[in-house]
Amino acid sequence: MSMRVLAFLLVVTAASAAERRAIFPPGVKPIGPYSPGILVGDWLYVSGQGARTPDGAMPGDFRAQVRQTLENVRAVVEAAGLSMDHVVYSQIYLEDVRRWEELGPVWREFFPHDAPACAVLGVERMPGGTPVEINAVAVRDLARKKVTLLKDVAVPPFCSAAVDAGDRVFVSGVLGYEALAARIPAEPEAQVETALNQLGAILKAAGLDFRHLVFVNPYLTDRVPMETMNRLYARRFEFGNTPARATIRVKALPAGAGIEFTGVAVKDLTRRRAVRPKNMAPSATASPCVFAADTLYCSAKSGFIPGPRSGIYASTVEHQLRQTMRNLLDGLEEAELDFSHVVATNVYLDDIADFERMNRVYAQYFTPGAFPTRTTVQPLPPVERKPDAEDRWPMLEQISLIAVK
Repeated sequence: MSMRVLAFLLVVTAASAAERRAIFPPGVKPIGPYSPGILVGDWLYVSGQGARTPDGAMPGDFRAQVRQTLENVRAVVEAAGLSMDHVVYSQIYLEDVRRWEELGPVWREFFPHDAPACAVLGVERMPGGTPVEINAVAVRDLARKKVTLLKDVAVPPFCSAAVDAGDRVFVSGVLGYEALAARIPAEPEAQVETALNQLGAILKAAGLDFRHLVFVNPYLTDRVPMETMNRLYARRFEFGNTPARATIRVKALPAGAGIEFTGVAVKDLTRRRAVRPKNMAPSATASPCVFAADTLYCSAKSGFIPGPRSGIYASTVEHQLRQTMRNLLDGLEEAELDFSHVVATNVYLDDIADFERMNRVYAQYFTPGAFPTRTTVQPLPPVERKPDAEDRWPMLEQISLIAVK
C-alpha cells in the first residue's frame, strides 16, 4: 500500500469516526441511559422529550405541555447546530389522544411551513408522568428537504403527508379512515385496506411504491385483529423481502381509528437490502432488519427464544430484556455491526413501573456517555403476569432500533 493511499484511508477513517456525536443541551440531565440527541452523518436523532421544564416543573394545561415538549425538542436540535426547519419526521405520543386536534395550533408555532411528517398515537403512560412525548429526526442539509402534501389522505392536517430528505422519504401516520367520506369503515378489513391504499397513494406521490419501504410501524387498537392486519399487509410485499417492522398495539388512535401505518422508504432500490439472521425464518410480514444505504432499521424484538418451541420463557423484565438484546444483536451481527453502531431505539414496556429495572440492564449493552437516543412508552394497561400451559410468559418489553455503519 502506497503512503498516499494509506493517508487517504486514515483521513476517511477519522472523518467517519467524527461523524457520530452525542448532543446534550446545557442543563439537560436524561432520566435514563440515553443521549438527548445523536448527530451522525447527515442525520440528527432526537430522543423522546417530555413536557417538563429543565427544572422539572410540569406546565398546567395541555397546550402549554405540548409547547414545552417542543421547546425541549428544539433545545436538542439547536444544540446540534440545526433549527426546527431541519426536522423531517416526528412521533407524538399522547396520554389522551382525544385532544390530538389541539396539537395543530402549537405545532404550527414551531413548524409554520414545510412541516415534518408525523404520527400521532394514544398510549397508556410515559416516563416521568408526562402526558405527551415527542421524538424527532432532522436532516443536516436543509436543501435536501422536500415536502409532499395530499388532501385526500388521513394524516394529521398539521403535518406533511411525506418528507423527502435526500436518499429517503418519511411517511406520516395514515389512518384507517376514509378522508373524503370523513368516516371509519365498519369492518376491520376495510380499515386496514383503507390505510394501506392511502399509504400507497402517499408513496406514489413521492415517486415510490411499497417496495421502497425499509421500516413500517403498524399501530393497532383492539378494533383490528392482528391476523387481519397481517393477512392484508403481506399481500403488498414480496415474501421474505418485507420492510423491518415494529407492530405495536396502542390504547387509542386519532379519530377513533383502529389502524395506523407510518414508516420510512429509501428512494434508490439498489441501496435497499434486507438482512436476516440464520436463526430466523423468512417472513411474509417483516424482515428482521433492512438497510437504507448505510442506515439499518431493525424490527422490534421481544424476549422470545427463536427456533423450535419458540416463545418467551422468562418471567421478569430483566431476563426478557437480555434475550431481546441477544435477538437484536443477531440482526446487527448479520449486518456486520454491533451495539456501538446503534443511534436510536424505541422501548415499549408493559408497565412503566419497570422503567428503572429496564434501565439497569439496558445500560449494560452500551458505552456510558455514548448511549443512543431513546423513546420509551407504555402502550397499554399492564398484562396479568402468569405463565400459560406451556410455561410461556407474556411479553413485558419490546425494542426496535436504528444503527448506522
